Amino acid sequence: MPGLIGRKIGMTSVFDADGKNIPCTVIEAGPCVVTQVRTEEKDGYAAVQLAYGETNPKHTSKALQGHFKKAGTTPKKKVVEFKSFDTSKVKLGDTITVADAFGKAQWIDVVGISKGKGFQGVVKRYHFAGIGGTTHGQSDRLRHPGSMGASSWPSRVFPGQRMAGHMGSDRVKIFNLEVIKIIPENNLILLKGSVPGATGSYITLED
Repeated sequence: MPGLIGRKIGMTSVFDADGKNIPCTVIEAGPCVVTQVRTEEKDGYAAVQLAYGETNPKHTSKALQGHFKKAGTTPKKKVVEFKSFDTSKVKLGDTITVADAFGKAQWIDVVGISKGKGFQGVVKRYHFAGIGGTTHGQSDRLRHPGSMGASSWPSRVFPGQRMAGHMGSDRVKIFNLEVIKIIPENNLILLKGSVPGATGSYITLED
């Protein structure tokens, strides 16, 4: 099984067999329900759609309620497609647990939405050094970006110029995080190191 949807619980640390303290992230992975199986013949590509997390039916559109009802499950909060599944081994309505998906996995890729930082200046957003020091009469431009381009020609700011703006809330993928431990009875998986996103945010796990 190549993937699963989960929720970030938080961070902790565990000791390995040599007594070394390892920082790790705890993720509640699944159980996920198969809500759609896409095939080359019908959809033009092969994929498996998984759903995770309970939600109130009144917050779900009629179309989605019918979609989930066809799979024999209740409305879910998060829906993700995985293209690496073997579609011949899964069917509509199947439940996939963390033990099914990552029972033998040693390394996992993680996708999450990074923490939002709001509107930030160039010093925090792009690690600019600021303008000069506090000498020579400079008193109010220490954290300003400085010049944004030529003044005579082309008399405009080039696209992609680094400026102040919205920071964070980006889709971030981290490759090859080591699986420290799987606790199937609680649907938990412990990964070495940090994982993008705030506590309680949704995480996509890929083998």
